[in-house]
Amino acid sequence: MARTIAFREALREAMSEEMRRDDRVFLMGEEVAEYNGAYKVSQGMLAEFGPKRIIDTPIAELGFTGIAVGAAQNGLRPIVEFMTWNFAVLALDQILNTASKMLAMSGGQIGCPIVFRGPNGSAGQLGAQHSTAFESYYANIPGIKVISPSNPYDAKGLMKAAIRDEDPVMFMESEVMYGDKGEVPEEEYLIEIGKADVKRPGNDVTIVSYNKMMKVALGAAAELEKEGVSAEVIDLRTIRPLDWYTILESVKKTNRLVIVEEQWPMCSVSSEIAYRIQKEGFDYLDAPIRRITAADAPLHYAPNLVELALPNVERTVKLVKEVMYMRK
Repeated sequence: MARTIAFREALREAMSEEMRRDDRVFLMGEEVAEYNGAYKVSQGMLAEFGPKRIIDTPIAELGFTGIAVGAAQNGLRPIVEFMTWNFAVLALDQILNTASKMLAMSGGQIGCPIVFRGPNGSAGQLGAQHSTAFESYYANIPGIKVISPSNPYDAKGLMKAAIRDEDPVMFMESEVMYGDKGEVPEEEYLIEIGKADVKRPGNDVTIVSYNKMMKVALGAAAELEKEGVSAEVIDLRTIRPLDWYTILESVKKTNRLVIVEEQWPMCSVSSEIAYRIQKEGFDYLDAPIRRITAADAPLHYAPNLVELALPNVERTVKLVKEVMYMRK
């Protein structure tokens, strides 16, 4: 039986259920305990699990990430909350040089089952230093997995799978989605990491996206339907490993591909998708692969510049019409 809950509640349920199931799981980060989380994702968890498993940390990302990585290598299963992934760059040394590499460097003897999670990308007028989308940064690193869900159902199922996974997992959320509501079953479920989901079937064009840009993709599909264009919308859900098969099978049917993402264009998720699909599906394409990304510049504070810099429904519809060779 499903009920409607918020994105933050779905994450909280996933973490709490896994902590009840496995006493090796604990949560640590800035303000996760006494303050109930900067975005109230961990609300009430301190009261249930106590200060040994819901741990407030200093504002020292490199330090507490190192502690968590060491704990993971010694048999525990930490969840690390970053108040924003923009701050996690301070902890990149531990993520890149220790968490992602230790299994290989130890000849398979020392693993690092750990989840790093928190809000990613733009949340409006937060300025350049709080608005970067980091999926492709971490997707570039062998040895880790990158998850970026778009709705409460996927968030809960993927978070539970991430906590049980034996590899380091980067779990990218969105500050502006924590209040989004959706149906989530009461019974336990997990979602397999590495499987995309067709959110909307279609026949004329494939639109691929993930995280909050799924709202843009689905909004564009709804507008295109008014003009007789049937768009198939795929939610990647996982960035690494990436579900090439689902994208390719869709392109075989629609013969056109548009990718919508919040990343900067250079070396982005869409760059990799475009390369792989043209390599394996070139003969199925009736138009060049197109994409819409964030502007190739730091995100400014002014609201008009934020609007201009990020993908939206109008520009996505225009791009789809171009690959459909429709008159403007």
